Amino acid sequence: MAQSMSFFMVIVLLAFAPICLSSKTYGGYLFPQFYDRSCPQAKEIVKSIVAKAVAKEARMAASLLRLHFHDCFVKGCDASLLLDNSGTIISEKRSNPNRNSVRGFEVIDEIKKTLEKECPQTVSCADILALAARDSTVLVGGPNWEVPLGRRDSRGASLSGSNYNIPAPNNTFNTILTKFKLKGLDIVDLVALSGSHTIGNARCTSFRQRLYNQSGNSLPDYTLEQSYAAQLRATCPRSGGDQTLFFLDFVSPMKFDNSYFKNLLASKGLLNSDQVLVTKNQESLALVKQYAENNELFFEHFAKSMVKMGNISPLTGFKGEIRKNCRKINH
Repeated sequence: MAQSMSFFMVIVLLAFAPICLSSKTYGGYLFPQFYDRSCPQAKEIVKSIVAKAVAKEARMAASLLRLHFHDCFVKGCDASLLLDNSGTIISEKRSNPNRNSVRGFEVIDEIKKTLEKECPQTVSCADILALAARDSTVLVGGPNWEVPLGRRDSRGASLSGSNYNIPAPNNTFNTILTKFKLKGLDIVDLVALSGSHTIGNARCTSFRQRLYNQSGNSLPDYTLEQSYAAQLRATCPRSGGDQTLFFLDFVSPMKFDNSYFKNLLASKGLLNSDQVLVTKNQESLALVKQYAENNELFFEHFAKSMVKMGNISPLTGFKGEIRKNCRKINH
């Protein structure tokens, strides 16, 4: 009996070995092969729908990458951002960082609908966000990385968490770094992940204060290069035009590369939260210089930081659920 029990224990340990080994590498119970048996087409389905969406509108690459970021910084990477208002839920979509800003939900809906046909209630919305962020990055010339999978979806949202946890364009450097550190991310992650602003757009309302009233003294931001500031003022007036879009990286706005960091060194970062990386901290300035000189290093650090960010407080095991529809909890 004792021999048969010990044999049974060995089998059990062997069965869980891949999970244990993977957790050491990727954190938690997340590992890239999570759906290899339960939904082998999952990654291809996400990739093909994301490719179609980005081909239709290049801006969508940045939008899908941003969804993952804004999700992970609130309650962890649990797809809470995707939930609409319901009887018990106040949607995070209504928060200041997200209102009239986050987009791409219809792409996630299409992915989820297709996956539900292929393998019902198997692939989480949280994992869809993580895969879509990676695929978007690769499609516009950025680095590739293996996405650890196995997240589950939350049954709730946090409007207050969305309002206070997501770094804002007008936050000080120390506030932004604190928000990163509270999520287990460090200054390398902060600077590398800020590099995602090599693609995408920002609204006039996100940086207007830099043009006209940076310090409450009715003067523009002295750290903003003057001719660039003049260009911005031409289409971002003191009042009106709040939703007018501007490229975060005006040099190569559709290509994922290190020109964002070169812009910062030339005092041409669009957002205050961009430019403070070179003006307020010596360590972040050193990283900006490294990335500006070495695109491969930026790509390497960005990929590592995306995996690290994707590991913020995931729901695993029997926590949460696998939603049938990413916009509402199961009933």
